[in-house]
Amino acid sequence: MRNWILASRPKTLTAAVIPVLVGTVLAASESGRVIWLWSLLALAGAILIQIGTNLINDALDFEKGTDRADRLGPQRVTASGLIDAPRVKIGGWIAFALAALTGVPLILRGGVPLLIIGVASIIAGYLYTGGPYPLAYHGLGEIFVILFFGVVAVGGTYYLQTLSLNVSAIVSGLAVGLLSTVLLAVNNLRDMEDDQLTHKRTMAVRFGRRFAVLEIAVCALTPLALGLWWLARGEWIAAVLPLALVPLAVSIVRSARQDRGAILNRTLGKAAALHAGYGVLFSIGLLA
Repeated sequence: MRNWILASRPKTLTAAVIPVLVGTVLAASESGRVIWLWSLLALAGAILIQIGTNLINDALDFEKGTDRADRLGPQRVTASGLIDAPRVKIGGWIAFALAALTGVPLILRGGVPLLIIGVASIIAGYLYTGGPYPLAYHGLGEIFVILFFGVVAVGGTYYLQTLSLNVSAIVSGLAVGLLSTVLLAVNNLRDMEDDQLTHKRTMAVRFGRRFAVLEIAVCALTPLALGLWWLARGEWIAAVLPLALVPLAVSIVRSARQDRGAILNRTLGKAAALHAGYGVLFSIGLLA
């Protein structure tokens, strides 16, 4: 059980939690009401899809030779020999199947749009490292994260509560997705040399270290700048509270510029804190 918990990468699951939190709070602040059952089901589905994605990624990265026992990043169960690749892939498909079951009542609530979101999320979760054209191996991981861990997750949760969609949901989803991308970009920066050897053409490998640092800076700071949108709408607390994270964002960019190798694992922790901190402070700001 300990190995399966490790394989699910519990420290990364805030990337599934924060979009649901933000979408729910935004809907509550605009409509004055929220049905928690829908958000809890959406949260369960989002976590299961992320676990499924993580498990498939663990197994396929090992089979492609990208992950080895001596990798710089956190331990992977397949590469470490703790669980064999076929079983890890089965675990991933079970997680996807459970997510699909969780989504049935959500589809009954939201109709075709929720069906499309659910199916697309599961397919994209597999295609991140699987299929004939794996997204992560062709520099498309960032687009996947911004869309499915940001715009789709926040917008889908908002739609589930209100049965409508507006620009505010898209803007907040973009902010959350960009901050999720910081995690991916730091991970790719750390693994750049190994990825080059295994022909994993991430954005960092395609365009180099300087581009990767610039990408991290843009993704970390743009969500804070998007506070101008909320300021224009009169939501000044939601605009100002996340600015408390500016020093953390600057620290992440500085670390990306200066550090190499396994030291960047600490930067990864900072990126996770930035993502979670933004979600919490922004949500408090909306409710204040």
